[in-house]
Amino acid sequence: MGKRYERLEPEHIAFIERQKLFFVATAASEGRVNISPKGMDSLRVLGTNRVIWLNVTGSGNETSAHVQQDPRMTIMFCAFEGNPLILRLYGKASVIHKNDREWHECLSLFRPLPGARQLFDLSVELVQTSCGMGVPFFSFEGERGELNEWARKKGEEGLARYWEEKNGFSIDGFPTAIAEKNLKP
Repeated sequence: MGKRYERLEPEHIAFIERQKLFFVATAASEGRVNISPKGMDSLRVLGTNRVIWLNVTGSGNETSAHVQQDPRMTIMFCAFEGNPLILRLYGKASVIHKNDREWHECLSLFRPLPGARQLFDLSVELVQTSCGMGVPFFSFEGERGELNEWARKKGEEGLARYWEEKNGFSIDGFPTAIAEKNLKP
């Protein structure tokens, strides 16, 4: 059944690299817990205790608001094919914005995605596996193209306006700092 590890083992890293979908959970000390599905080949393992993932523009910006208040983050992967497995990474995350010095270096690890707005750098403190026998089988058909197309049509100026209008605060009213950290030099 469940096992705990202090770091990502080679078999964990291989499992992560095969996944098309992962889930990110965050929470501030008050307010709502947020869980977001992520795809688009947006996660990289940088070491046995470090992963980063690229966040693209969406309808909300809960993860950023939460991490800036409380850096706790959990990332979960599920095996939807092959042997059953659930893999969770627990740790502390930081937000990397476009105006931060490490933005370009970290962004270069990913293929270009329109609407890229933040990177999250997770320092992994605990790795946990569990059986995953209750997770159903699903087949991957492909990535959706709508979000990329939407971001391309918006363009940089349109995305900047969208960030200011729609991504500046969490649903609980916590600031995300997206305008300050991404738009102003």
